[in-house]
Amino acid sequence: MKSPVARPAQQASAQKASVARTPVVVLGATGGVGRGVVEAALAAGRPVIAVARDKSGLQCLKSHHPKADLSVVAGSISSDADGERLAKALGKLGRPIGGVIAAVSGSSGRGRLLDHPAAYLRQRLDEDLLPHLAAARHLLPLLAQGNRGGTYVLIGGPGAEQPWAGYGHRSIATAALRMLARVLHEEARSMGVRVQLLSIDSPVSTELNREHACPQWPSAIAVGQRALALVEPIGTATAAQAVVRYADVVPNDSVDVDSVDAGSITSQVTDEYEAQAQADAQTATEVTSGPDALLPSRCLQDARTLLRNLLSPSNETNNNNPPFSNQEPSSP
Repeated sequence: MKSPVARPAQQASAQKASVARTPVVVLGATGGVGRGVVEAALAAGRPVIAVARDKSGLQCLKSHHPKADLSVVAGSISSDADGERLAKALGKLGRPIGGVIAAVSGSSGRGRLLDHPAAYLRQRLDEDLLPHLAAARHLLPLLAQGNRGGTYVLIGGPGAEQPWAGYGHRSIATAALRMLARVLHEEARSMGVRVQLLSIDSPVSTELNREHACPQWPSAIAVGQRALALVEPIGTATAAQAVVRYADVVPNDSVDVDSVDAGSITSQVTDEYEAQAQADAQTATEVTSGPDALLPSRCLQDARTLLRNLLSPSNETNNNNPPFSNQEPSSP
């Protein structure tokens, strides 16, 4: 006679195996963070449906993983009409969806909020917030099909709790995204679907900004690992939370990376997957603690340089010199 205690564990194991076989949809798959999410999912042996507007970028992504279970769909989520078309395109694939990870954000110009017209903030909300609602309205029903209990994960950037100097418009959009996640989390309960936001309290190091990234920034692949952990939070304390901090998510260490076909993974993933796993445990706490964590170290150095120049007696003779040395455009 089987022990009644073992039955829930067997059911959880069967549910986890069922989720693992279904593909995860990655929105914004050709962006800096989106590529990291795709790489992390493929490294974990998870089928992926990559979605982006950039058709050439999708084909490039596909060519890098010729042996992986990777499908690409060209589509946008800028409006309700776009979200509806994307849902139909995903439905035509004939594959049940086990999760959605939305790594979508607009451009990130730098400047004071007061220096831009009101229309500028409206544009930021159009690019950073409303696409998430358009996508959720049409993709959550796909997750609800078959009562599989899928998870919809939004990836949120820094500045939602404290104003991010120079990126006030992004702070407002990120704070709004956090509330959107809370509302969707409650409303999706009746559908049997979980909506969560992975909150990252610093910029992310990607292929696009790695040259100027600070050491404490998490890599895009590390973000992808934690987003996947939310897609499969069987028996974890974070399963009931609408907003989950990056530092509170433990990547699924049960994945056997060596069993994944090496030909389907780029050399970047192989190198970062092993190195970042050790570095993230040490740096994740540093990213979210202390006042200096609110700004990249490069920005703090710029501020100190500016103060020294202002306090210097000879600053009147140096007005033609830029106050910041080696200044480079930064992005969230």
